[in-house]
Amino acid sequence: MAVAQKLQRCAVSQTGKHSASVIFLHGSGDTGQGLRAWVRDVLKQDLAFAHIRVIYPTAPPRPYTPMRGALSHVWFDRYKISADCSEHLESIDSMCTQLGTVMQEEVRAGVPKNRMIVGGFSMGGAMALHLACRYHPEVAGVFALSSFLNKDSVVYQAVQDRKGQPLPELFQCHGMADELVFHQWGEETGVQLRHAGMDASFRSIPGLNHQLSRMELEELRSWILKKLPLESSAQGQ
Repeated sequence: MAVAQKLQRCAVSQTGKHSASVIFLHGSGDTGQGLRAWVRDVLKQDLAFAHIRVIYPTAPPRPYTPMRGALSHVWFDRYKISADCSEHLESIDSMCTQLGTVMQEEVRAGVPKNRMIVGGFSMGGAMALHLACRYHPEVAGVFALSSFLNKDSVVYQAVQDRKGQPLPELFQCHGMADELVFHQWGEETGVQLRHAGMDASFRSIPGLNHQLSRMELEELRSWILKKLPLESSAQGQ
């Protein structure tokens, strides 16, 4: 088996003592640098915090079936872009392993998993749900922006199997003007996760297409600070 390459990434460093981390995953065809630039363009500044490092990894290029096998920066393969088909678990699980090494680097830097949040936009949000709910449920939270899971996703069973045990809280936003039926799929994802036992909120944003908005990023920032508050030991750093 080939050794997995270290994921490329860029990061926005904390301005004070590093006591928490956010891993923000891009959508299909994008890169970590591209997502950071998009966030900065929408907010007119970086998504930055006094104590939280924000990490933007880049998915390695892989053949992507919906693009007839052309190489693309995608977190996993899809048999087709549909909520009704099976998940490509081989590629999903492989990427969960690689992203787990990013999380482990933060642990080695002194940040426990319960002081981490993982999330993403579009495919990145779906990837984050697999990563958090199936492999690292001890993280503080997971966010999914304009994202959905397949109707038979193994994530639902993983959440259900953890009833009575700690699970990350989910922050979910989706534009109501998103193309095709993506908003519907995203809303159904939230319903199924809540039914399985997850604390999940779903926010519909009128007029928003498949894109980021200042409103959702500001709400995301507030939610991150609620889940990863500045620790008293870090005050004044």
